[in-house]
Amino acid sequence: MGLREELLKSIWHAFTALDVDKSGKVSKSQLKVLSHNLCTVMKIPHDPVALEEHFKDDDEGPVSNQGYMPYLNTFILDKVQDNFDRVDFNKMCWTLCARKNLNRNNLLISDDDAFKIWCIFNFLSEDKYPLVIVTEEIEYFLRKLTEAMGGSWVEERFEDYKLQLNSQDQCLSVWELIQLVGSGHFSKGMDRQTLAMAIGEVFHELILDVLKQGYMMKKGHKRKNWTERWFLLRPNAISYYVSEDLTEKKGDIMLDGNCCVESLPDKEGKKCLFIVKCSDKSFEISASDKKKKQEWIQAIQTCIALLKRDLPAPHREARQKRREQRLKLQAEQEQLQERMKELQIANENKQRELEAMRKKLEEAAAEAAEEERRRLQTQTELQDRYRTDLEKEKMVRQQMEEQVAQKSSELEQYLQRVRELEDMYHSLERALEDERQARQDEETVRKLQARLLEEEACKRAELEQLHLQQQKAISQTEAEKQELENERLAKEMALQAAMLQLEQLESDRQGALQQYQEVMKKLEHAANETRSWKDKVAHHEGLIRLIQPGSKGPQRITNWGPAAFTDAELSLREKEWQEKRTRPAQPN
Repeated sequence: MGLREELLKSIWHAFTALDVDKSGKVSKSQLKVLSHNLCTVMKIPHDPVALEEHFKDDDEGPVSNQGYMPYLNTFILDKVQDNFDRVDFNKMCWTLCARKNLNRNNLLISDDDAFKIWCIFNFLSEDKYPLVIVTEEIEYFLRKLTEAMGGSWVEERFEDYKLQLNSQDQCLSVWELIQLVGSGHFSKGMDRQTLAMAIGEVFHELILDVLKQGYMMKKGHKRKNWTERWFLLRPNAISYYVSEDLTEKKGDIMLDGNCCVESLPDKEGKKCLFIVKCSDKSFEISASDKKKKQEWIQAIQTCIALLKRDLPAPHREARQKRREQRLKLQAEQEQLQERMKELQIANENKQRELEAMRKKLEEAAAEAAEEERRRLQTQTELQDRYRTDLEKEKMVRQQMEEQVAQKSSELEQYLQRVRELEDMYHSLERALEDERQARQDEETVRKLQARLLEEEACKRAELEQLHLQQQKAISQTEAEKQELENERLAKEMALQAAMLQLEQLESDRQGALQQYQEVMKKLEHAANETRSWKDKVAHHEGLIRLIQPGSKGPQRITNWGPAAFTDAELSLREKEWQEKRTRPAQPN
């Protein structure tokens, strides 16, 4: 499995986690965030405009995963290089999918262990979507886990579990695998710490390609002193750290096909020595015992042999062989099924031939029976004919009676409808008469309102004239002050009287407006009643089409409510008022 296939499995988990309604579609904003995170963890320059350009014809809704795959291949996977931390990449995808799918109830493992099982699942799962892990790979993983815990593999227990799987789809999803391991079904008797250490060991081997790890002593190149280091053996390098927490890395021993490893005799008080010779330098290492020494030498020689032959790590090669074997068995099963189908088709053809022969015999027997039946029918036909004629005559008489009853019922219903229509016509006439009366009341109120507004305008003009005369009287000389003061008092009294008349007119106008509103309500009620009767008449008699009055134009609104005069009348009255206002006051 190449790098692209490995990355696609983790990305598939993240994408399906964003697909909340299981429709295979994710919103463009979520795809933007996912693409930006992928480019960040894989150290790829991110182009924020590329996604918009790719989906420029689909701005109004979500985009499908089929539409996202070309963008993913072109702008992300084609640019990826093996220079990023795959653990960080997997953790980013894990964070998106675990939040939605991981059920932490009754789990004996931590979230970090669940993440490691998730990575192992991606490594062992089939290259088909949706991702599943088959029975053979489940057994391989559980065997590895049991060996890492130091336990013995119980074949019978797994066979029982396999029978349960056979009743389903013979495979598990990643969340079912995490639930299986986290429930402790295959790790009974082991504590949580042992299970976590075993999961970490299998994770290091299968995902991080750590073929062997442990503490050993290493001889320095400069000071020639011996220091304990934690060693990790990968297919192409031996890395050594200060401790097993891997926080401080001290160096790498890069392996290639030209390297070699040899055993050394004990010296300088150190036992179980061996040396790793590379092209540029050599490394002397001391194991804790002879067994560890032999295991390390054999593991390093295996890595060098794989590098010479340009082969992947043993567990990756074993996985590939298991997949090839499964594909081979699947092809053989398909061939066998195809052969069985051919035999079944041949058998069905034979069965059809036999069935055709049986049908011919049955048809011959049926023809003979039919001839006998015809002879018997001829004898009874004359008897049945007379009986049938009598029954037909009875049925015809009964049908005629039913038709007469039905016609009488239809006539009664027709007369009832005629009476209903006559009542509706009378009601419609009354409603139309009410509507005409309401319109006449409206016209009367409108004329009254126009008259009141005209009187109000005249009074306002008189008030303006009195005000101008008062201002002119004030500007007279001091000698005429007493006379003008008397005149001003008289005019103020006249002004007060005019104001009282204006207030009375305002009150009359408000009353007229209220009366107009009541008339409008009556008119609206009459129009609604008329419309209701029209609908009823149209429902009972589809041929009637009443002519309704046209819609009124918009009313003009004044400071005192709806105006009762037209635009032309308003313009004329405004012009007269302006002329009265600008006209010079007449001297008394």
